[in-house]
Amino acid sequence: MSQRRVPAVFIRGGTSKGVFFHGRDLPDDLAGRNEIFLAAIGSPDPYGRQLDGLGGGISSLSKVVVIEPSARPGIDVDYTFGQVVVDAPVVDYGATCGNLSSVVGPFAVDEGLVTAPDGEAVVRVYNTNTDKVFESRFMVLNGQAQTRGDFVIPGVAGSAARIRLDFLDPAGSRTGALLPSGQMNDLIKLADGMEIEICCMDATTPCVFVAATDLGLTATELPGALEAMDEGLARLEEIRALAGVRMGLAETAAAISATSRASPRIAVVAAPAAMPLLDGTTLGAAAMDLSVRMISMGQPHRAVPLTGGMCLAVAANLAGSLVHRLTRPGASGDIRLGTPSGAIPIGAKVNSAGLDSTVERITTYRTTRRLMEGQVLLP
Repeated sequence: MSQRRVPAVFIRGGTSKGVFFHGRDLPDDLAGRNEIFLAAIGSPDPYGRQLDGLGGGISSLSKVVVIEPSARPGIDVDYTFGQVVVDAPVVDYGATCGNLSSVVGPFAVDEGLVTAPDGEAVVRVYNTNTDKVFESRFMVLNGQAQTRGDFVIPGVAGSAARIRLDFLDPAGSRTGALLPSGQMNDLIKLADGMEIEICCMDATTPCVFVAATDLGLTATELPGALEAMDEGLARLEEIRALAGVRMGLAETAAAISATSRASPRIAVVAAPAAMPLLDGTTLGAAAMDLSVRMISMGQPHRAVPLTGGMCLAVAANLAGSLVHRLTRPGASGDIRLGTPSGAIPIGAKVNSAGLDSTVERITTYRTTRRLMEGQVLLP
């Protein structure tokens, strides 16, 4: 039997890659769309490699995106993100992807959904996952988004054209509140009786943060070392699930673990410290404001999921939070996150006022490159 063909584009955005679809090329029903997404990426794969699809076996390489013209006033396009679970027939829409957000504006121009004159383009995007808006700013030449440039981001070899992303009013993306537990910090009790201080926050995506030292970690470990810590990863999942209940995402910890590996995200954080990087070099403590190791879909991330990093930047700017206590004294606005791929700066404009704090915007910079275009073949 011949394979089915669906128009698609394979694109790197930031430190992620995904398969991009026009909404017009997909069935209207979600089940029909998910069938396409799972086959395109190659899930479920019990071997964890997604060899029978375009995925790469880790969360940052197992993603799909749908772009459609928007009927909303003042909005150019609608953006829907799907996190494809590697080892299960599940597409998770419970969070968004900041890295692939960088692709949306250039994609809209290159695909003719938005017409932009030469110079800086501003594309306004509505994210259906979070019910929030972001602005994408990038350069256009001869009607196409520029790709060549000298901007470098940690975790991506080479350079490309810079894309600025401004996430507007990002608080309460899923829970409706910046501090969804109603507290700046919370104390939870684990099954073994251990009590852990956590910080629950929702800015672009729900996240929970815990001090690395409370778990016997340093937040300087390489991903491979964390992957080998089965007991440690299990404890982080327990914390993540309990935090999800505090944030109102489900009634029980078991429900959190069963329904979404993507929301909330969890990260361990620590004060700045020298750390080995994946490229074999060392990042000095002076080059960062906070050390972070974030778990994405149950796996230690090679850099940081951008939405998780943005939420972390907000927490670092929020006086009284566990994260703020560990951030370099005097650091504000732009926060340099020390990750396994290098230091990633993220800016947050926060009005710090305790439980009444607000977030005006979060700003970050990414690059993107279109890798393949045409049709994805499906069984």
